[in-house]
Amino acid sequence: MDKTKSDKFSPEEIDKVKSLDQELSRLAEKALQPGDYDMVRTYLKRAAESGCMQRDTFGFHPLLNDLETAVLVVQEIGLSRGSVIGVMISTPVKCGSVTIEQVKKDFGEDVAHIIKGLLRIRDLYKKSAAVESENFRSLLVTFAEDMRVILIMLANRVNTMRKIKDTPQVEAQRKVSMEAAYLYAPLAHKLGLYKLKSELEDLSLKYLEHDAYYHIKEKLNETKRSRDAYIADFIDPIEKKLREAGLKFHMKGRTKSIHSIWQKMKKQHVGVDGVYDLFAIRIILDSEPEKEKMDCWQTFSIITDMYQSNPKRMRDWLSVPKSNGYESLHITVLGPKQKWVEVQIRTERMDDIAEHGLAAHWRYKGIRGGQSGVDEWLANVRSVLETGDDMQLMDQFKQDLVEDEVFVFTPKGDLFKLPMGATVLDFAYSIHTKVGDQCIGAKIGNKNVTIRQKLQSGDQVEILTNKNQTPKQDWLNIVITGKARTKIRQSIKELESKQASMAKEVLERKMNNRKIDYDEAVFMHTITKMGYKSVTDFYADIANDTLDINQVLETYAAALKHARGEAEHTLPTQSAKDFVMQPEAERKLYANNDDVMVIDENLKGIEFQMAKCCQPVYGDDVFGFVTNGSGIKIHRTDCPNAPQLRQRFGYRIVKARWAGKRGTQYPITLHVVGNDDLGIVNNITSVISKEEKIILRSISIDSFDGLFSGRLTVMLEDTSKLQKLIKKLKTIKGIKNVSRS
Repeated sequence: MDKTKSDKFSPEEIDKVKSLDQELSRLAEKALQPGDYDMVRTYLKRAAESGCMQRDTFGFHPLLNDLETAVLVVQEIGLSRGSVIGVMISTPVKCGSVTIEQVKKDFGEDVAHIIKGLLRIRDLYKKSAAVESENFRSLLVTFAEDMRVILIMLANRVNTMRKIKDTPQVEAQRKVSMEAAYLYAPLAHKLGLYKLKSELEDLSLKYLEHDAYYHIKEKLNETKRSRDAYIADFIDPIEKKLREAGLKFHMKGRTKSIHSIWQKMKKQHVGVDGVYDLFAIRIILDSEPEKEKMDCWQTFSIITDMYQSNPKRMRDWLSVPKSNGYESLHITVLGPKQKWVEVQIRTERMDDIAEHGLAAHWRYKGIRGGQSGVDEWLANVRSVLETGDDMQLMDQFKQDLVEDEVFVFTPKGDLFKLPMGATVLDFAYSIHTKVGDQCIGAKIGNKNVTIRQKLQSGDQVEILTNKNQTPKQDWLNIVITGKARTKIRQSIKELESKQASMAKEVLERKMNNRKIDYDEAVFMHTITKMGYKSVTDFYADIANDTLDINQVLETYAAALKHARGEAEHTLPTQSAKDFVMQPEAERKLYANNDDVMVIDENLKGIEFQMAKCCQPVYGDDVFGFVTNGSGIKIHRTDCPNAPQLRQRFGYRIVKARWAGKRGTQYPITLHVVGNDDLGIVNNITSVISKEEKIILRSISIDSFDGLFSGRLTVMLEDTSKLQKLIKKLKTIKGIKNVSRS
């Protein structure tokens, strides 16, 4: 269809426009201000003359569509001035024949606000990927800002669905029907517009499941006469009982919607005949406001006395109404011929709300409630449909609407939902961890922004990345989503681990180059001495050049030399009886001196004690050192202080040996290094406790980066027991090294 033809009305369309114009003029007479309708006609005429009005995919003229939608929003939804004018002149504004500023001047801010919302929503539909998203309903509400815009879009979709029965555009018909089913019908339900909701569902089924729709429809038509007769037989005795009880009421039968029957057929895996509650009886009571619930429950009692009820099918929306304001009492009873019948009990007020939705609810209650999401918000927007001043109500509506979510697009049109206050960096991590890790900023509306930029609903965000970018610790102060925080922490930890591995490799390579051996116990001790609680922190400082690797190597080499220097002076440990016989090592030591101190617990006349610096034990090679005022102190020959004592105070050195008897227990300190596994301390203490004549005096454990370093002080008699204990401790799983201090 070319542009020229698309701008012109057919004779049938002209007649339709005239009819709708008259009807709308009559319906909106009370709502519109003097001169409004004439100005609207001027706008429409200007748009028509400009040739900017293009027919839609189905070949419908936009002016005709707008007029039909306007009638619908007045008749079936109850909207007034701003909405009616907004519907009719949104197309002229869209095609450019009139500006928003002119609209604001001629009709006021309210109308201009509605048109802006309609245009924003229409722009959303250009992003086909977003329409199919689960978040689109929420985005629709957030984007519109004004609830009336949502209602107009709903009315427009109902109007379209009514007209596309015979369209040759099958694919477009299917797409529109699917949107009606998963997007607009749920919206209508939440808004209390049950009639429109059922119509949208039925029409969607008609176009999407053609055979199923007409099969159910034919079945219902075939059984209509018998169904009507059965309803009459069912309600006659109920009517008599209710009149006898003095209740004012009227009754009517209602067949379930075709869509509802189709859903039951699928759920229960039965045919049409297998759906037992094809119809419902509605009892509508004329009750005083204070007697509504009492009359409903009295009616319930009367019916359940007459017919057997199914407790599992009872629905009490009388005590606790639905979130959209729906109130009713639903019961299912076993009627004549053993058929189940659903009975709905409600008052005139409740029925008016159920049939007409928001406007009716406002007339009766005007309830306001708290908002905690889109659904709750939709359940409470009924207040804006009061027949009074729309702008006053919209001010209240804006106070109630609290945005707690934002919806943003990728350049491809994919839709993402984020919490209010989310930044570019949050969005990057919601796409992919790698995108987040390498994010350096973004483009929003062709404008470059930083990773700290907060997002707004409707933003189209293109994330900018750099492969050399890495996550930083301060990024945790930029993001607000838990997902982003977790991913950042994980990435930083992985990066630190990688850096630590690289630093470790460098350190080991330099050790090999300098021919420095690796001793884990000495190395861990060196790290601890340097003030590090974990190996990771140590390697991180090397990787960041905070710590000089050459200085580390010098410190470690010195510690290693010192440790091995001690080991070189250590003589093989021998049993106590060997010492009685004075082994070869001892004879050499004292070859030129017959004056030997024999260490015995019963030694009289000589004051002596064991040196605390080396803690000698029966069986160690020892010597005595004469102190000033403290008697003789017994040192091990491999005591760290021995070389200095011999060099400076050789004249005070006394040869010594152990007596052939033992029995005294001596304190000894052991240094243990191992994996910081669960239960390792219990295993150590268990081994010690099982050893005969060995007492654990104290234990201290320090843990760092998966390893532990412990100091044990035990009481034992001689070196043979010490060696045996060390050997057993080394067999414990997880123990890497055990050494005597």
